[in-house]
Amino acid sequence: MSRNRGDGLLAKVDFPLYTLETLTNRHVLVAGGGGASNTGVANGFEIFELSHNGSKFVAEEVMRHETGPNVVMNCSISNAQGRTYLCAGQESHCQLYKVNVRMVDAAEMRRGSFRAENGLVRRRRRTVSENDNISKTETNTTEKRISFEIRPCDSIQTDFGEDPLQRVVRISHNGKLMATGGVDGKVRVWSFPKMQLLFQLEGHTKELDDLDFSPCDSQLVSIAKDGLALVWSTTSSREPLLKITCQPPNGTKYLFRRCRFGADDGQMFTIANPLSRAGSGRARGLLQQWAGEEASKSVLLPEALSALAVRDDGRFVAVGTMFSGSVHVYIAFSLQRVLHVKNAHGMFVTGLSFLPVRGAGPPIASRSEAALLSISVDNCLYVHSLPYPRTVPAWVAIILIVFVLFCTFTLCSYLGI
Repeated sequence: MSRNRGDGLLAKVDFPLYTLETLTNRHVLVAGGGGASNTGVANGFEIFELSHNGSKFVAEEVMRHETGPNVVMNCSISNAQGRTYLCAGQESHCQLYKVNVRMVDAAEMRRGSFRAENGLVRRRRRTVSENDNISKTETNTTEKRISFEIRPCDSIQTDFGEDPLQRVVRISHNGKLMATGGVDGKVRVWSFPKMQLLFQLEGHTKELDDLDFSPCDSQLVSIAKDGLALVWSTTSSREPLLKITCQPPNGTKYLFRRCRFGADDGQMFTIANPLSRAGSGRARGLLQQWAGEEASKSVLLPEALSALAVRDDGRFVAVGTMFSGSVHVYIAFSLQRVLHVKNAHGMFVTGLSFLPVRGAGPPIASRSEAALLSISVDNCLYVHSLPYPRTVPAWVAIILIVFVLFCTFTLCSYLGI
């Protein structure tokens, strides 16, 4: 199944987007910026509330928080233990934010008479023309809507290379651990939310690219530019439990780019790009499913890959491409492709996230089996819907059965059987 670019535009912001996370089943946070240079491009977060108007997904801005000269390149959110925290990578440091949920009068929010945490008064606006269709119940002045306050807390340095830069941060599902990785090649595990260093994992020789905790938080996987994927125990040995190298079907040397655990601790997904011609549009990306040290399934794609996501129930996996800005969605069990959105973005995909089905709050009612969010440095947030498989109505099936029986009977009579 394919779809043209622009079918799922949700919002366009005024800065490049590098990372996104879902706050609840209905709220998504995007972050990025233009950096410390005096370009006039902002750095910070924007939070959008998503809904479905019966025909498509729409988004409304809830709030914006600017981070001054610090661009946000990576982030992770924890909703464990009834508290919401946000960790954001800002240069060599990890900034902790506490996210407070507020119930605000809907009419007040639409008038724009609320104040963002950084002191800037902002109007809550519709971001695309499709948001003009608001139901009468939503305009009720007594309706309460969810808003957020983002309050900065602690900041710690997490990378100590010659030119230090935090490249990835992950918070465990139980909200008790935080893992960071950067250009110095070391994985550091911290208590959370106190952010006190617990231990340091040294198995990579080059800078980190990605990290992920297993669903039960007993394992942590790390990948780096040295071509290794290392699986660590979060409770015992400081030596890797598994040391995995990419196993391409065509014998070409590949380097891992992203990693995600599946529905259980024994299943993992990775994307990788060939070491040679890595900057060429002819390079073929590789999506793999792992069971232990062996790749159980592999899919070669026509171009290099840049982003990876697995839905929280482990049913679907998605990848984003480097050059065409396309998006592919697969069934996680079989790696059968079920959706292809060609040229979803004008530039490479920087982040993907499925709308959760097990997250906080009720899920969005829609006609889709799955919904995938994607961002890029083109400043756009898109949604890509996977419709339910089409089924034949019962009356059509009955007519077909009768027709087949009639044809069979006619043929038998003609042949004298």
